[in-house]
Amino acid sequence: MKSTWTDQDAQRHIERYAQQGVNADIALRVYTSRLLGRDPALVLHGGGNTSVKTQVNDALGRPTDVLCVKGSGWDMAEIEPAGLPAVRMAPILELRKLTSLTDEDMVNVQRCNLLDSSAPNPSVETLLHAFLPHKFIDHTHAIAVLSLSDQPDGISLCQDLYGKRMGHVPYIMPGFLLAKKAAEVYEADPTVEGLILAKHGIFTFGDTAREAYERMITHVSAAEDRLQKNRKPVFVPASLPTKTASVADIAPILRGLLRARGKDGAEQRMILDFRTGPAILNYVNGRDVARYSQVGVVTPDHTIRTKNWPVIIPAPDATKMDVFKAAAAEAIDTFAARYHAYFTTHNKRQDPPKIELDATPRVALVPGLGLFGIGASKSAAKIAADIAESTIQSITDAEALGVYECAAEADLFDMEYWSLEQAKLGKGKEARLARHVVAVTGGASGIGRATAAAFKAEGAEIAILDLPGEGLDTAAKALKCVGVPCNVTDANSVKAAFDKVAETFGGVDIVVSNAGAAWQGKIGTVDEQVLRDSFELNFYGHQRVAQAAVAVMSKQGFGGALLFNVSKQAINPGPDFGPYGLPKAATLALMRQYAIDHGPDGIRANAVNADRIRTGLLTDTMIAKRSEARGLTEKSYMSGNLLGQEVSANDVAQAFVSLALADKTTGAILTVDGGNIAAAVR
Repeated sequence: MKSTWTDQDAQRHIERYAQQGVNADIALRVYTSRLLGRDPALVLHGGGNTSVKTQVNDALGRPTDVLCVKGSGWDMAEIEPAGLPAVRMAPILELRKLTSLTDEDMVNVQRCNLLDSSAPNPSVETLLHAFLPHKFIDHTHAIAVLSLSDQPDGISLCQDLYGKRMGHVPYIMPGFLLAKKAAEVYEADPTVEGLILAKHGIFTFGDTAREAYERMITHVSAAEDRLQKNRKPVFVPASLPTKTASVADIAPILRGLLRARGKDGAEQRMILDFRTGPAILNYVNGRDVARYSQVGVVTPDHTIRTKNWPVIIPAPDATKMDVFKAAAAEAIDTFAARYHAYFTTHNKRQDPPKIELDATPRVALVPGLGLFGIGASKSAAKIAADIAESTIQSITDAEALGVYECAAEADLFDMEYWSLEQAKLGKGKEARLARHVVAVTGGASGIGRATAAAFKAEGAEIAILDLPGEGLDTAAKALKCVGVPCNVTDANSVKAAFDKVAETFGGVDIVVSNAGAAWQGKIGTVDEQVLRDSFELNFYGHQRVAQAAVAVMSKQGFGGALLFNVSKQAINPGPDFGPYGLPKAATLALMRQYAIDHGPDGIRANAVNADRIRTGLLTDTMIAKRSEARGLTEKSYMSGNLLGQEVSANDVAQAFVSLALADKTTGAILTVDGGNIAAAVR
């Protein structure tokens, strides 16, 4: 590990924030916090914290001694001065005189002494930063340090490595008592450059931001070097099936089995995030994975993201998928039973009792394949997967040195159910389509792009499927979603696209089959190839997409929604538009057949009947031709409906969302055309 400090970058931060009235101390605190936060070997997803003791003016313009410490909800990698709320130092230091202080009182005192009442809650480790006298203090959950300290003789290992350069603090849950103990350890030898907190992490400090930061780099590097010495081999591989099933094959099965229960008792689906690689496979394929993976998290802070242990899913034999599904279900049920027992055991000593969280795993290890992070959103699943990867590295190093051991289970429970940790997760109401995966074909432009945006606004995870190229890449970047290359006229391309969606999210819940193009011609004279080309895209394309979607939905086992973009041409054909209207009429019948055949599977099929929407399909040139064919001006043609208004792609998008939310509706057509009696369904 090397220092990435540069004097030029430090000066740029000072100059930039000076323009906002921020002093140099805080500017440099922001700079080195980001350096630490952007290194996953040190900090992951809101972990760690930093502080600086400085002076700022209060509301009356009086210079005030404050501690600026990382606030709740801020990630060190992207922190701004607002993420370092200023707390008055004098009242906070007075707390050291107390013999005990509840967590609630600690938070209250800290909030009461904020210079800005609207600032976020200061870190739960604010008192630890305050009770140490140093100007700059850094705290990380460095992987290498945890690998050393997470051993039966972890404190001795760290003492042997660091000698008198670092103080050593036994495991104590964050808060008032840990802050007092850390200060006592420092005061016993004020020459130390930092503190090793057993099974928790590392603190370094200094008179300058650079000194504190580079001490962190130095001491973590020492731990990394130590872990490379006298290593023993890890892990002995287990026997695996001759043919392992693919991620795309098993992800929907797992997603169907991994259902959390909400506060109302209703089942809630989860989103998955898959990871693999040599280090992960070495770990999950180990013969003793049931031992070392089940000990517990490497630092108690991780429990709120990953729970205390992962579920181990049996290796999937591609020739015995029914056996795999049954074994996976048993493994998940066993995990839940173990979690219930864990909760019951440790809840007995709680006053008042805690309310049990859901018993759904947040990490699944799959020998032969890799691991899945599991969460209520793609973001949450990625966080769980990131922490799982970090855990694998730490446990691998710990086992290469000795035997992995974490904090006691009672301590892990206390952290998982600690109100101050639970507050980090947020309890806001979920969006209407949160936890749902939506795939939109033809999603890079026009109605497809508008539809993807509309579903994203409802909280769904989005994959846009379209022809590969700049258009798809640009749309995916703009919508901040996943872009998947797909040609719906090619069965292999469609299969690969839905495999990619399953690999990315775990499955799919809603599919908007929208891709299409408009061929024109008088039906009595049109070339047969034109008609065949149109059917290939505007009918068979929908069938391929629907078949692929049903295959995934059937593995999940909780139904789904197929939504087809049909067009009013299916009901009210226009002159010289038969090559487009005929396959659309067939697609309308296709939708109804899916409603009939797959309704018993909980899969709904509905369609939107839209007309005259400006898109890449209905271009200005085509509008001119269609207007001429009907003897109308372009304006009259586009607003030629009962409402006298032009209909937009966004209007159609909202219709698709409405159908997705109508969970008791199937076989229906929703018209979005401003009113056209001739196209009304009879």
